Amino acid sequence: MLTPVKIPSPRLANRMLLANFAANFLAVFVVQTIIFMVDIPVPGSTLTIIHRVDAVFLPAAFILPAVLTLIYERPIRRVLSRMDAGRAVTAALMQTARQRVLNEPFAIMLMDAAIWMLASVIYPLTIWIDTQNITLVHRSIYMGIGSGITTITVAFFLLEHVLQKQLAPVLFPQGRLSAVPGVLRIRISTRLGAMFLACGLIPLLSVAYLVYRLAPGPPGQLRLAVLVNTVLFLIIGGTITLLVARNMATPIQAIIAGLQRIAMGRFDRPVQVTSNDALGYTGDIINEMMAGLRERDHLRSALALADEVQRKLLPAKAPVVAGLDVAGSCIYCEQTGGDYFDFVHDGPPAEGRLGIMVGDVADHGIASALLMTTGRALLRQRTALTGGLDRIVTDVNQALAADLDSSGRFMTLFYGHIDRPANRITWVNAGHDPALLYTPETGGFTELGGHHLPLGVFDDSHYEARQRELRAGQVLLVGTDGIWEAVNSRGEMFGKERLKAVIRRNCHTSAMEIVDGLLHTLQAFCGEVTPADDITLVVAKALPVSASSSPSPPL
Repeated sequence: MLTPVKIPSPRLANRMLLANFAANFLAVFVVQTIIFMVDIPVPGSTLTIIHRVDAVFLPAAFILPAVLTLIYERPIRRVLSRMDAGRAVTAALMQTARQRVLNEPFAIMLMDAAIWMLASVIYPLTIWIDTQNITLVHRSIYMGIGSGITTITVAFFLLEHVLQKQLAPVLFPQGRLSAVPGVLRIRISTRLGAMFLACGLIPLLSVAYLVYRLAPGPPGQLRLAVLVNTVLFLIIGGTITLLVARNMATPIQAIIAGLQRIAMGRFDRPVQVTSNDALGYTGDIINEMMAGLRERDHLRSALALADEVQRKLLPAKAPVVAGLDVAGSCIYCEQTGGDYFDFVHDGPPAEGRLGIMVGDVADHGIASALLMTTGRALLRQRTALTGGLDRIVTDVNQALAADLDSSGRFMTLFYGHIDRPANRITWVNAGHDPALLYTPETGGFTELGGHHLPLGVFDDSHYEARQRELRAGQVLLVGTDGIWEAVNSRGEMFGKERLKAVIRRNCHTSAMEIVDGLLHTLQAFCGEVTPADDITLVVAKALPVSASSSPSPPL
């Protein structure tokens, strides 16, 4: 079902009908004016016959196309009526209405042509039966043909205007008129041919007819000159129209082919520009766009590779450590990000000791991903050497500050070390949001914070380690601000209270279930709003030292 759209006016459904009525009225008015104001007088008896035919034919000429148009437009009117009432429109009905509205100019023009072809038979035949006046017969034939040509020409431009300016924005809000199957296409040559017909052929033939009728005597110099000039101008006008149509169609086809290659992801062949006009300028712009897309495609490939490499730097699965149930997750808001988490083993898994690191580089994107990769490498290298957490973080800060060299970029870090046999957690907080330690027995939270600067700000910063007791059943959560600063469509922040509520509800489940529950709650809260920052969290649940945690699934 398609979403209802409010249409601009309830009279929109009658616009095509009114446009065709105007075209017929204008054609009759113009042709009748030319004939009666300039042509030779018509005998009264013949006028009486013509008026009788007019009394029957002219109403039929307006009513019959109107009735046929209403029948043809039934799917269109149903769609517009449903839209105006705010009701849903089925895809099948919308497809039919779109096909009908795109073909309607051709259908109406065909009906008009048939009506006036009939007129150029009925009127001459009636006059011939009554008067046998060949001059009046010629006159009526000219009126029928002239009215028909004028009607379909004016109708072409009026109906196309109504379609493009009034109906298409309603029935095709996303465009893609060319994607509708089973419709006739209006080409550049068709428009130019109609313009030549309206501005050249009809006036020229009218002048030629009047001169031929009004010039006295047998065909002489004036009639011959008019005939020759008429034929000459028709040839010249037709030739110029064809040349202009071809000169416009060729670059347009090249532009379309270029855009089709772009849609298929091919940027290897530019559009050939051969004209110094708006079409040529369009081709130049497309070529510039193609070059930009080619560079963007290369950048996208590089980003895909960087994303693959960066994700391989994150732990593939949670570690198996005695007395601990650990899980983590990292979701980037862009293809690459600046968040980071890692696990550092301190001895065999059976000894129950594990290091947990969660980092957050300022901002996100490629630059943050590069800084995160550098910070990870420095941390990995330094933790392989001896020294406590305070010494490790201090040394990494010195190396990172030297690399950043007052660039204004920095990285926050929470580095915690859990020792289950000793029931202790030691940590260093380098400008990171405090980790949360939940105690189910009391239902309270303890923040593991610190007052140190982020890494990379000053090379002479020193970091101190803190520690506290960690008992079985307690749950540790270390995250980045992308969690609690996430917002929904109403501009509300997720906040830490919702985060704590999720931990309380899921504290008796596994660490992986706590992570999944938090991410599910966060996604439901944000809805369709795309996260503006990376989201990273690690959950460590303390188990009895004698219990062995089962392997967690891949992160």
